[in-house]
Amino acid sequence: MLRMICFLMAVLASGLSIADVSAVYDFDTRSEEQRYQNLIAELRCPKCQNQNIADSNAPISKDMRNAVYQMMQDGASNEEIVDSLVGRFGEFVKYKPDLDSRTFMLWATPAIAVLGGLFVVAGVVVRSRRAGTSGPALSKEEQARIDEMLAKSDQNDNG
Repeated sequence: MLRMICFLMAVLASGLSIADVSAVYDFDTRSEEQRYQNLIAELRCPKCQNQNIADSNAPISKDMRNAVYQMMQDGASNEEIVDSLVGRFGEFVKYKPDLDSRTFMLWATPAIAVLGGLFVVAGVVVRSRRAGTSGPALSKEEQARIDEMLAKSDQNDNG
């Protein structure tokens, strides 16, 4: 019985150490809460790198969520909030960075890749049309040998 109680206490204690107590924020309206959720979903965690701050359990994400909430309470617009976090953590925190000289290649690479692929396909099609569909030219001996084989095949089929 004592072992069972110790086991249950150990299981409960291990669950408590893993549990994450998320901060609960009070909003005046449902639209403010939705705005908050949208903001934290579009900002990337600097530590996790592939999670937004809404899904991340990293301490930096918690700080960022608190900062977003506090700035919202102070009356900041979405743009001011995002600009503040970009100023503090860098452009990396935005999933959709602005188009400028530093991010041009990021935005242009997909278009360049598609256009390059189209040029390669067009080149292959043009080259194959120029070569024709007849295949390589045969010498007179090769053509005579093929004609002989076809004639034999026709004789075997007919008789």
